[in-house]
Amino acid sequence: MISAQWTPTDADIAEARVTEFAQFVERRHEVTLPDYAALWRWSITELESFWRAVWDFFEIRSATEPGVVLAERGMPGARWFPGVELNYVDQVIRHARPDRTAILGVGEDGSVREVTWTQMLEQAGALAGTLAEAGVGRGDRVVGYLPNIPEAVIAFLATATLGAVWSACGQDYSASAAIDRLGQLEPAALITASGYTYGGRFRDKTGEVAALVEALPTVRLVVTVGGDSEHAQSWSDATAEPRPLSPVAVPFDHPLWVVFSSGTTGLPKGIVHGHGGVVLEHLKSVALQSDLGAEDVFFWYTSPSWMMWNFQVAGLLTGATIVCAEGNPAFPTQDALWGIAARLGVTYLGTSPGYVLACIKADAHPGIDHDLSALRALGITGSAMPAASSIWLTENIGERVPVFSISGGTDVVSAFAGGVRTAPVWAGELSVPFLGVALAAFDEAGRSVTEEVGELVVTEPMPSMPVYFWNDTDGVRYRDSYFDTYPGIWRHGDWITMTDRGSVVVHGRSDSTLNRNGIRMGSADIYQAVEALDEVTEALVLGIELPDGGYWMPLFVVAPDGMTDELRERIVAAIRTQASARHVPDEIIAAPAIPHTRTGKKLEVPLKRIFQGAGAAETLDTSAVDDPAAVRWFVDRAAEDQRVHRAR
Repeated sequence: MISAQWTPTDADIAEARVTEFAQFVERRHEVTLPDYAALWRWSITELESFWRAVWDFFEIRSATEPGVVLAERGMPGARWFPGVELNYVDQVIRHARPDRTAILGVGEDGSVREVTWTQMLEQAGALAGTLAEAGVGRGDRVVGYLPNIPEAVIAFLATATLGAVWSACGQDYSASAAIDRLGQLEPAALITASGYTYGGRFRDKTGEVAALVEALPTVRLVVTVGGDSEHAQSWSDATAEPRPLSPVAVPFDHPLWVVFSSGTTGLPKGIVHGHGGVVLEHLKSVALQSDLGAEDVFFWYTSPSWMMWNFQVAGLLTGATIVCAEGNPAFPTQDALWGIAARLGVTYLGTSPGYVLACIKADAHPGIDHDLSALRALGITGSAMPAASSIWLTENIGERVPVFSISGGTDVVSAFAGGVRTAPVWAGELSVPFLGVALAAFDEAGRSVTEEVGELVVTEPMPSMPVYFWNDTDGVRYRDSYFDTYPGIWRHGDWITMTDRGSVVVHGRSDSTLNRNGIRMGSADIYQAVEALDEVTEALVLGIELPDGGYWMPLFVVAPDGMTDELRERIVAAIRTQASARHVPDEIIAAPAIPHTRTGKKLEVPLKRIFQGAGAAETLDTSAVDDPAAVRWFVDRAAEDQRVHRAR
């Protein structure tokens, strides 16, 4: 029996918000729900009762009283709360407390800017008035090209108040990458900034902003944070005239925002989510799963380009204070993120496996060097979390702080599985499926399996599934993305194992599956073994089907001190011991760097296609990549390997 890394105390269970919710359900429906597993089973078998209970438990405000919860249950096309009108911003306003801080803006230099609830709502009201004067109204698009600063959150609230649609990307994107995304929306207004600070240097973005404005002919209003421009209104002027924040009631599935896929393999998909679905899903995820409330300080290191930015804003739905951090989390020292958490009294901190691994390799001691006594939980997402990293966090932060790995996607702007205050945590695993998520692992025949690797599927609709994709009028792209394998069932594209104890293990993307001699393997199992070695910064494995019917599985490794025969032997031994002999690669190749999407995911699929002979230009958009030079190295290496294979 595997022992848990963290186990909730009786006090944890008694004081958790999810326990209060379970008791609410028990009274209302006369059921007995002795633990989280029972509550989860009830939530997916009594889907309509569950989501109505979420609505009532959080006393969601709406202009019309809800009646039918789920008019159509099929996927795609499920219709939630027909006839209901509401606005996301109403759920934020209800928590307004003049004496409390709503947003903490943190600069890379350590400066902290406090925005009170009153200031946040006043500025949002003023900006909404300025947008309305420019003709922005219900259904129009307002886009942001901004760093992760408080003004981005305020601009989103102002936009949503009007029933307009928000979308944003961070200023680490080039103008062309931003245009690929925001240009699809034909926006009426642009909120931007003169630049951002990263790695101790200010990055001036005025040139990119000018290119963006020129490429967006539908824009009627430009508002700029910092700096002056004859073509833009300053943020201070745009928020100078006091006006009440008066959210417009819109239908439940009225578009709230458009979030974009990575766009590495084609034009980014614009994924549209509705007001009501996001409110329900985020209240459940932030309040019940993450146990956040009005006394919490919620900090997830993120960017406006990534769905975790939207997820962090949801802290406002519970009255929590949220943290917007601009800059490099590892500057001026690797443990800078922990320093921010300590200074601000963060109670829930979110980061990535990559950042944790970098801290391990830098021999950081966050629990000793920083006062993290306020911290109640850690959240981890972006890729699979190695068990060794989870154990390191417990050893270096403290056994009282649970480490909640979560896994979901931009597609539902939430998680399918993660942690909860009332269930144990096992190293290298996600503790539980989230409430209301009918999660399963399917084999190739479409059968649900446990203790076996299978496709991550969701067999019942979720309120935050996309309303539609932008410019996908016939819905073909939407259906092909999720429902082409198992009709009527959401296939997400991840390999997972559902364990007998109810936890979830994520093995990596199923579209980059390693399939050697008919044996399917997840790349995450290899990364966990290799990247734990001190000499290795990062690794990338590809499974490449060759034209002659052969199969080549190279492992690319970044080793700053050089690749030696001894290191190769240690890598092979680590993989064989921690994964299996089948996982040992055919070749270990030193690489200068591993390229990622701008949200940190390794480019396994496009690089595999390039090694199989596809052209780089049509396979991969380097503007959506964090390190184009690294991509060029892989393209050159692929061309060299193809010459070798042809010569054979």
